[in-house]
Amino acid sequence: MFSPLFFLSFIFAASSISQNTGSAAWLIPLLLFAIVVSFAAEKWLPYEKAWNTPQGDFGRDIVHAIVNEGSLALTVAFIPIMTAIVPHFSIWPHHWPLLVQLGFAIIVADFGITMAHYFSHKYKVLWRLHAVHHSVERMYGFNGLLKHPLHQAIELSAGTLPLLLIGMPLEIGALLGFSAAIQLLLQHSNVDMRLGPLKYVWAVAPGHRHHHVKDGTKGDVNFGLFTHLWDHLLGTFVTNSNERPSPRNGELGIGSQPNYPKNYIAQLIQPFMRKV
Repeated sequence: MFSPLFFLSFIFAASSISQNTGSAAWLIPLLLFAIVVSFAAEKWLPYEKAWNTPQGDFGRDIVHAIVNEGSLALTVAFIPIMTAIVPHFSIWPHHWPLLVQLGFAIIVADFGITMAHYFSHKYKVLWRLHAVHHSVERMYGFNGLLKHPLHQAIELSAGTLPLLLIGMPLEIGALLGFSAAIQLLLQHSNVDMRLGPLKYVWAVAPGHRHHHVKDGTKGDVNFGLFTHLWDHLLGTFVTNSNERPSPRNGELGIGSQPNYPKNYIAQLIQPFMRKV
């Protein structure tokens, strides 16, 4: 029950504060609290104990998180300007309840981000950027925020441009960004989750671990950020089975590049140095 409780409690808290204050300033401390809760849960009920031990990656992951969440916050702040500049259709369903508007935004963004993710495994020019994220050799909530800034920009554009074109308001943009951060914490969490039937529709850690296996071909599965809906349609959904057990310690990373750089600056440069 941890994962549904974690996601819903933080989303309800965010939407409630948004409705009562009209400010996005609360997002930062609320996200920091979510990270603390995520770490505590991983210590309390780990899927793989070894993944709770830093491997010279924690400081780097902090820098990735600050840069990527900072760029997301700036993007959200510029929504009114982009709405004014970019031609759009003012057909956003403002009359819907706030959480229904957010749910709609999540489904639309999930499609765009899933497709950008899918094509990042098909085209080398995109894979070189995306490989930074796949270089992780352990999964814990915080490294869900580890991405090359250029690849994050590509995914962000794919997920939000359709929403901006139909007039997404700033409030929903802020809640969507917060929801994505919470989802990434769960998707890469080291908590030993029991999802039941939810594993077929919700793209959290048990399914996403299969996406990070060293074998690139076996890892071309479970691309969804929020849901497995598009993976079912693409034929890329897998779940734990006797033939495909959930990956364990030592089975993650980029098999073709076991010595992928771990330093933040080196990871920024790596996509432009050689093919990966």
